[in-house]
Amino acid sequence: MKKKLVVLTGAGISAESGIKTFRDADGLWEGHDVMEVASPEGWHKNKELVLDFYNQRRRQLHQVKPNRGHVTLAELETDFEVHIITQNVDNLHQQAGSSNVLHLHGELFKVRSTKNHNYILDWKTDLNLGDVDENGNQLRPHIVWFGEAVPALDEAIEIAQTADYFAVIGTSLQVYPAAGLLHYAKPNVPVFYIDPKPASIYDLSNPLEVIPMNATDGVPFLRQKLLNL
Repeated sequence: MKKKLVVLTGAGISAESGIKTFRDADGLWEGHDVMEVASPEGWHKNKELVLDFYNQRRRQLHQVKPNRGHVTLAELETDFEVHIITQNVDNLHQQAGSSNVLHLHGELFKVRSTKNHNYILDWKTDLNLGDVDENGNQLRPHIVWFGEAVPALDEAIEIAQTADYFAVIGTSLQVYPAAGLLHYAKPNVPVFYIDPKPASIYDLSNPLEVIPMNATDGVPFLRQKLLNL
């Protein structure tokens, strides 16, 4: 039986592939106020702006490639049962070859009906006003916006509770409920936190090792460490 490695990834690992994050500049995301492009209020106020914003993100995703952090996580499946819980909406983990990826905040290459949350389509091109579901309802990005529920959270908690090792990579641990997932690991499970600017982690009873590196260096370092345990 392979040991189970549960990994929570955030914007930092994608940033190393060239995807910008809104945390980089005072709540601005590619020059936009986050609430204008990533909230139900922003959507109702200006659908065209929101659609254009995600169309640009979707186009960018066709241009970027997984980095060594993504690839090493995929390679870890040789020795471990790896489950990735990601806050990222890109598909770089899948591109790198990871087979168990749960997206907490949705996926850029999917869209859904504004009326039926279960009507989800794969979508790799621009999404425009007038693109509708089978009942004529406008389609929207399949993204969990600020103020919306996180449908995958219960599954993520269940996965976290089964970890033999838990790793947190490239996240400031500021966005909840995702940031609280490491607290669901069993008390004796080692936690590894890889980030060049790691946040302080409070109230964690688990053995914790902070690795102040970026993902491209830190994940290979973690792999060697885990193989030596």
